[in-house]
Amino acid sequence: MEYGLKRLKKYSKIKMSIDILFITPNSSKKVYQELSKDYSAIEPPTWSLLLAQSCRSRNFKVSILDANAERLDNDTSLLKIKKLNPRLICFVVYGQNVNAGTTNMVGATQLANHIKKNNIETPIIFVGSHIQALPIKTLKDEPSIDIICTNEGVYALHNLLKLKSFDEKSLININGIGFRKNGLAQLTAPEKVVPQERMDLDLPGYAWDLLPFKNKPFDLYRAPMWHAEYLEENRTPYAAIQTSLGCQFGCSFCMINIINRNDNDEIGVASNYSKMRFWSTEFILEEFKKLFDYGVKTIRIVDEMFLLNPKYYIPLCEKLKEYNRNDELKMWAYSRIDTIRRKNILELVRSAGIKWLCLGIESGNKNIRLEVSKGKFEDVDVEQVVNQVHNANIDIMANYIYGLPGDSKQTINETFELSKKLNTLGWNTYAAMALPGSALYKDAINKNYKLPEKYEDFSFHAYNTTPLPTENLEPWEILKLRDENFIKYHSNEDFLNKIQNKFGQKAKGNIVEMIKVKLRRKIIEEAEKNLS
Repeated sequence: MEYGLKRLKKYSKIKMSIDILFITPNSSKKVYQELSKDYSAIEPPTWSLLLAQSCRSRNFKVSILDANAERLDNDTSLLKIKKLNPRLICFVVYGQNVNAGTTNMVGATQLANHIKKNNIETPIIFVGSHIQALPIKTLKDEPSIDIICTNEGVYALHNLLKLKSFDEKSLININGIGFRKNGLAQLTAPEKVVPQERMDLDLPGYAWDLLPFKNKPFDLYRAPMWHAEYLEENRTPYAAIQTSLGCQFGCSFCMINIINRNDNDEIGVASNYSKMRFWSTEFILEEFKKLFDYGVKTIRIVDEMFLLNPKYYIPLCEKLKEYNRNDELKMWAYSRIDTIRRKNILELVRSAGIKWLCLGIESGNKNIRLEVSKGKFEDVDVEQVVNQVHNANIDIMANYIYGLPGDSKQTINETFELSKKLNTLGWNTYAAMALPGSALYKDAINKNYKLPEKYEDFSFHAYNTTPLPTENLEPWEILKLRDENFIKYHSNEDFLNKIQNKFGQKAKGNIVEMIKVKLRRKIIEEAEKNLS
C-alpha cells in the first residue's frame, strides 16, 4: 500500500467521529527491559494532555489513547482507533526522561506501520523531541508518517484541524510542519511557540478527564520507586504537571529546549533555542486543585528548573502549603544546585508538600561539571548544599552522568565516591548519550563517532544502549561502570540503613529485590567476549 498524502482527497470526504486522536505509544519493554514489569514509572502523558486540551479549547473533538499506561499491543490499539474513527491521528512522542522522545519512537513507529498495513488511511502526524531534532531524517526514515510538527505543534495542529482536506496545496500553507511533496521531504516556514502572554489562553491546562483508568482515575499510573519511598502502595494514583516550559540554559548533554525551535535546520540543537515560559500562578493552582479533587497526592513537577524564578514558584508554594496542612502531599521537583541556597526557600518548599528534590550534580569533578553545564552552575560546595536540603527534611534524588567529555576511570570514581559520601536516598546515574537534539549529538556527527542505529539504542536501560566514548574510555567501559555502581550504591550498608531508618524494613527489602533485576548490555557482552 502506498504511504503518503495522494490518497487523502478521497479520505477527507469520509465522516469522522472525532477530529483528532492523541496517541502515547507503548515502548516499555524495549526501553526498560525487565524493569518495565514492576519498577519503571508510568507517567501521565503530559504533552498529549496539553495538546488535547488546547485543541478542545478551540472546539475540536479530541480523545487520548494511552497505549503505554494500558500496556496495549498493536492489535488492541488498532481496534480502539477504529472505534474512535478520528479525522487525524497524532502520535505524541515524549516521555518521562530526556531521551524518551527518541526511545519512544520504537512503539510509535511500530503502531503507525501497523495502522497503515491495516488499510486505515487516516493521516498520521508525529510531534515530539526526536522529530523536532531531526525532521527531514524522520520523514525519510518513516514512510508511515504523513505529517510532522517541527516544534511543540500547538498552532500547527490548530491550523491543520481547520483544513477540509490534507492535500499538498493545503499543507504548504500551514507553518511549522513537514510532509512529502512529490515523494520528497519538505518543511514549511517555521511556526512560533506559544508566547508567554498567551500561555494561559492557548495552552489552557490538561485534559485529565480523557485519561484511561481501571477502577479510579490515575490508577494506571505509578510513581518511581524512590518517589514512593520504595513502597509499592504509595506509587498510585500518580500524576505529573508542568508550571513552566523550557530552560534558559544550554547544557551540551540536554535536549529539553528542542520544543522551542524556530528554524528549519536539518539538525536541531536545543541549546540554540533556550527560553522559558510560565503559566500564571493562579492558573497552575487550579490544575493542582483538579488533581487533589481526583485524590492524587503523589505528583511530579516536571519543570526542568522549578526553583529558578521566585516570581512564580514562591506564590505557588505559598498556596500549595494551604493544601498540605496534614503533610499528605508527596511531590518532587527539579532544582539547580545553586539556587536553593536562598534564605528560607527550603522551608517553604517542604511546607508545600515537595518532599524530594532532584539535583543534577552530574559529576564529582568540578571542572567537568562546569564545562558541560555551559553556565548552568555556579561553583558551589555540593556537600554543603545537600546537607542544607537534608536539614530541611527534604530527600534528594541525585543525578549523575558518567562519560561526560573529559571523564576517565579516575573522575568517574570521584563521582561515585562523592555520591556515597552524600548518601542521598535517591541515586540515578546515566551514561552520557548523544541524544538527538543535544549539542553532543551534532558534535558526535562532526567527530564521526559511532551513534546508536535504532531508536531503542538511545535508551539508558536498553539491551542495545550505546553511549558516547570519551578520550579515555570506550562506551562499554562507561556503561559497565554505571551498571556496577548502581548495584554497589543500592547494596551499600550505609544507604540501606538510612532507608530502613526513614522508610522502614519493607522499603529496604524492596530495594534488595530491585537490584536482583540485572540489565543485559550487548556492548558489554561483546567486549568481555573479545577480551576472554
